[in-house]
Amino acid sequence: MGDKFQYGGQAVIEGVMMRGRRNLAIAVRKPDSEIIIERRSIKSVAEKLPFLKWPFFRGTVMLIESLIIGIQALTFSANQAAEAEEEELSAREMGITIAVALVLGILLFVVAPTTIARFFYGFNSVILINLFEGIFRIGIFLLYILAISRMKDIQRVFQYHGAEHKVINAYEAGEELVVENVRKYSQLHPRCGTSFLLIVMVIMILVFSFLGKPSLLIRILSRITLLPVVAGISYEVLKLSGKYCNSPVMRVIIAPGLWLQKLTTREPDDGQVEVAIRALKAILPEGGEDKTPL
Repeated sequence: MGDKFQYGGQAVIEGVMMRGRRNLAIAVRKPDSEIIIERRSIKSVAEKLPFLKWPFFRGTVMLIESLIIGIQALTFSANQAAEAEEEELSAREMGITIAVALVLGILLFVVAPTTIARFFYGFNSVILINLFEGIFRIGIFLLYILAISRMKDIQRVFQYHGAEHKVINAYEAGEELVVENVRKYSQLHPRCGTSFLLIVMVIMILVFSFLGKPSLLIRILSRITLLPVVAGISYEVLKLSGKYCNSPVMRVIIAPGLWLQKLTTREPDDGQVEVAIRALKAILPEGGEDKTPL
C-alpha cells in the first residue's frame, strides 16, 4: 500500500483513539449521536533522543507515552460523554482516579502474586517458584477481566475495542474503509495491547528467574523497578509477532494472546465501526496525517 507505518489505537468511552506517525485522532459519538473528531499532534521524546528508538529502549518509551496518550484520550472521551450532564472531569479528579488505579494495579498484579509465590519457597527451583508466581498473576488478570466484562459500560468499550481491530485489519488488507468492508474482518489483532500484557507476564517469569530468592520486599521492589526492562523485551516480541504473524511458529506463539482478546473485545455494531473508521481516516496521509501537526 506504500505506507508501511503500523497504525494502532485504543478504545475509549463511546469512541476510538487512533495513533499515527505525527498525529492522533479521537472519534467519540456524543449522546446526540454526533461523531466528534479531536486531532492532536504527537511529539515523542525519541525525536530529541534518537537512541530511544533503538530496540529494547523503544518499548519502554512506547509504553510510557502510550499510557499518557491513553489517559488523555480517556479523559477527553469521558468529558464528551458527560457533556449532556454538565459534569466534566477536572484534572484533579482524573489525577486522583489514575493514582488510585495505579496503586490497585500494583497491589493486584505485583504485590498479590509475589506474596502468594513466597509460600512456594520450599521448592529448590527458582524457575518453578517464578512459574507459580506467573500463573497466579495471569490467573488474577483473567479473573479481573471476567469481573469487569460483566459491567454494561465496559462491554461497550470492548465493542469499540473490536471495532478498532476490525478497521486496522481492513486497512492492512488494503480494503476501502467503509462499514460494509470492515464488518467482515476479525475483531482480533496480533499487535493488541491485551496480547502485549500477556507477553509481559510471560517475560516476567523468565527475567525474574535470574534474581534468585530474595526477601519479599526486595522481590516486590525488583518487579516494579524492572518493569521497563520487561516492557522493552515484550515490545520487541510483539513487533515480531505482528511482522511474522503468518509464520507457523509465530502463529503458535501469538495464539494465547488472540484467545485472551476474545475476553477484551466484542462484536461491534455498524455505528461503532463507523466511529473507528472516522478515527483512522483522520490520521491517514490523505486525511491530513502527514501535514503540519496541529
